[in-house]
Amino acid sequence: MMTMEEILAGESKNVEFKESLPEKSIKYMKSVVAFANGTGGKIIFGIADKTREVVGFAKEDVFEKMDAIANAVSDSCEPAIIPDISLQTINGKTVIVVEISEGRQRPYYIKALGRDGGVYVRVAGTTRLADEYMIKELLFEGSNRYYDQALCTGLSITDEDIDALCKAMKEQAVKNAHNEEQKASIKDVGRQQLRSWGVLIERDGKDYPSNAFAILTGNAGLHVATQCGVFKGTTKAVFVDRREYTGLLWEQIDEAFQFVLRNIHLGATIVGIYRQDVYEIPPDAIRELIINAMVHRSYLDHGTIQVAVYDNRLEITSPGKLPMGQTMERMKEGYSKIRNEALAHAFAYMNL
Repeated sequence: MMTMEEILAGESKNVEFKESLPEKSIKYMKSVVAFANGTGGKIIFGIADKTREVVGFAKEDVFEKMDAIANAVSDSCEPAIIPDISLQTINGKTVIVVEISEGRQRPYYIKALGRDGGVYVRVAGTTRLADEYMIKELLFEGSNRYYDQALCTGLSITDEDIDALCKAMKEQAVKNAHNEEQKASIKDVGRQQLRSWGVLIERDGKDYPSNAFAILTGNAGLHVATQCGVFKGTTKAVFVDRREYTGLLWEQIDEAFQFVLRNIHLGATIVGIYRQDVYEIPPDAIRELIINAMVHRSYLDHGTIQVAVYDNRLEITSPGKLPMGQTMERMKEGYSKIRNEALAHAFAYMNL
């Protein structure tokens, strides 16, 4: 049920208003598809989107309009979308509420426009045509697969390449161990482990690289980089320093981490008779944020991770939208969702 408080808050990522039922259903079908491709949402017919005035419908017309909406959604969308259509009385006026659930067979699109031109997504309070990257992301989500575990076509690897990755990963695991006991417990990582994680794909007795293998070794065929900048004041108008780091992911993590430490304030506190240096942001938190950005970014998106140091804050931006089923509200409640499962396993082994 919509409340007046929700109506007055206006349109959002999950709510859209329509003053009337358009003659051409495509005017609202784009939002139907976008909600199914996202976390679901509601279209409320009978509320003006600009003024938020409840105008409603004549009671003798509402059932005919509800049938028209149901038929239009059934005829227009692929895969099939089943809306929940209901009536609600607000301030004595009748509105039609069309609720679309989060879809599981993504990407959803408008039949008449085809998958290449009919996939829409929701961005804040607007509906937008999905670009090529978004469509690929939806395809992986709809098939319940991870991009990093898919075969990396066009990349050939040798036994030496595999052995080199295994060796480098163990070196990182030892380097990042928190204590001698943890260091002593680290075992060699081998082909079977890489296969179980999805870093390698075995076919007919031969190992092939997944996208995770390519990303870990810097052979992804795309510009995987971390851009770091220091800005004067609280905006990006004037930058003081800028760096771009490429190469192995764990090297990018270390370089970005050191960049931040060099550019934030370092104070001191006295513990007993000793002086102890204290950063304005805990280093462990900084490192964890950079690692999370690296593991949970979308590698389908050709953007870069951006680390920005301002006078009053640190911002770390990771390419890609939130994974299917994830929202800001769920994140605040502690709900987590892995985007790149193979990379997550590899990073966990390396104690990152």
